[in-house]
Amino acid sequence: MNVPENLKYTHSDEWLSIDGNVATLGVTDYAQDQLSDIVFVEITVDKGDTVKKLAHVATIESVKAAADVNSPISGKISDVNESLSNTPELVNNDPFGKAWMIKIEIADMA
Repeated sequence: MNVPENLKYTHSDEWLSIDGNVATLGVTDYAQDQLSDIVFVEITVDKGDTVKKLAHVATIESVKAAADVNSPISGKISDVNESLSNTPELVNNDPFGKAWMIKIEIADMA
């Protein structure tokens, strides 16, 4: 299982990459492995939306199950990975790279 050390992780298997005041959010290698073959990804927020900590931001569906993705931080959505709607298998193939889901301008760095 791939676990990059430069990322922050949640107990619910999301990862965050922090660059200044922008966090990139995705799901871990463990999460995609547990879900198995990903067949659908729906990002439920849009660029410009404001989200609160633990807000639902995406749904991932596989041949085995569905899982919600929640934001571990509050902030404003600065980017959305729209390619996941056409290529959901990226979550299986590159969970820490091309399968990032959203970018969030962090509301409070404390």
